[in-house]
Amino acid sequence: MGKVKGFKEFNRIDEKYLPVRSRLKNYNEFTIEVKKSELESQSARCMDCGVPFCHSGCPLGNLIPDFNDLVYNKKWKDALEVLHSTNNFPEFTGRLCPAPCEASCVLGIIDPPVSIELIEKNIIEEGFKNGWIKPVIPKSRTNKKIAIIGSGPAGLAASQQLNSVGHNVTVFERDNKIGGLLRYGIPDFKLEKNIIDRRVNILKEEGIKFKCCINVGKDITIEKLQEDFDAVLISTGSTKKRSLDIPGSDLHGIEQAMDFLTHNNKFVDGQIKAHMDRYNAKDKNIIVIGGGDTGSDCIGTSNRHGAESVINFELSNKPGKKRDSSNPWPYWPFTLKTTSSHQEGVSREWSILTKKFIGDKHNNLVGLQTVNVEIDKTSGKLSEIPNTEKVWDCDMAILALGFTGPEEDLPNQLNIDLNSIGNISSNSDYQTKKNNIFTAGDCRRGQSLIVWAISEGREASYHIDKYLMGKSNLPRKNSYGDL
Repeated sequence: MGKVKGFKEFNRIDEKYLPVRSRLKNYNEFTIEVKKSELESQSARCMDCGVPFCHSGCPLGNLIPDFNDLVYNKKWKDALEVLHSTNNFPEFTGRLCPAPCEASCVLGIIDPPVSIELIEKNIIEEGFKNGWIKPVIPKSRTNKKIAIIGSGPAGLAASQQLNSVGHNVTVFERDNKIGGLLRYGIPDFKLEKNIIDRRVNILKEEGIKFKCCINVGKDITIEKLQEDFDAVLISTGSTKKRSLDIPGSDLHGIEQAMDFLTHNNKFVDGQIKAHMDRYNAKDKNIIVIGGGDTGSDCIGTSNRHGAESVINFELSNKPGKKRDSSNPWPYWPFTLKTTSSHQEGVSREWSILTKKFIGDKHNNLVGLQTVNVEIDKTSGKLSEIPNTEKVWDCDMAILALGFTGPEEDLPNQLNIDLNSIGNISSNSDYQTKKNNIFTAGDCRRGQSLIVWAISEGREASYHIDKYLMGKSNLPRKNSYGDL
């Protein structure tokens, strides 16, 4: 490493934010730019550790010590090349990834870990700022045609990989713009959509064809798809929303998180001129049921609407601030996470179970009935705590309970199987029971991280290329093994 004892000289820095009062006025990203000199010092904190566990903590196997060393030595363009060699879209992961690499950083055993995600984000932004990121157009084309269904991070990563070796790639998206979850599930205050457009424009220049407002199986028949393409990749995500089947669940005012967020993103984009009342949190008492990043996004969005109050219910026990003995390094730490949206205003309630939605005579939601619970650490069994029932005022309940799997229409039409948990079934080569149909991302592995979706798209592209050509020179994950 460029400065072997740098971790002794420099303290970790984290990205700073604009004040809450300022950032709640709009939907813009609100991080404050860090000086290059500070980032170079941060890179010096990367230790000369014998085994870089950050490699295996990262689903992409990013070469983290390598790009840290290059940043420390002010070789930003070289750092960009190293980063891009394993990650197609660092501008997405640098903003949205929960950074499992940092959780497995060796320095994290004794001190705060290296600011890997912050460095990654600034490497890619430095690349765009200096014009280093240009379309890479294949020198020749194969006669192979590939259809990719779904334009989320898995589909986009696969499209770039397969296009890079000369295949003719067409991406089908049923919505009106490219990006999938990145565009319609992530609020602009975490990812401004010009960041997606910037990358999609490069992909177009590289030769990838994008077709929006095409629902495969309806707007293009399965027969036509199979006739026109040599291979198909399904990367439609996990989009079946989990509901809450309790009394009152049909009342007006109970909304799914992804419907709420998608509506708001289309409003911010100008596709919708005014909020529908059902999705407008202004002056309402909001309760978000379910934690995680989606719940956090709903909290931040509700506060920007001008909600009267925002409460977050979590079924789980409140985590501690430090790891316990059952959760050792280098595994992901199940510790208390406080996001920027939490800091903007929310009351977080733990170990709480929603028992009933309460409505008025017009079937409008006016409250929730809950009970506190205990969770047995060994069995995971819930038990209600007597005499803890409570009624909460609530005008809108937002269900951020995750997803149960991909929609079944497309797999059924293609006559491919779902596995026992409802995801599209495939072998270790990402291949379904039909040899020319592959799958990747959340529809294959279940609801997961954006970084995993990119990894899946890259791995699937290797197997598709090998299926079509007999062999493949596309890169595969560089890792010492998953944690």
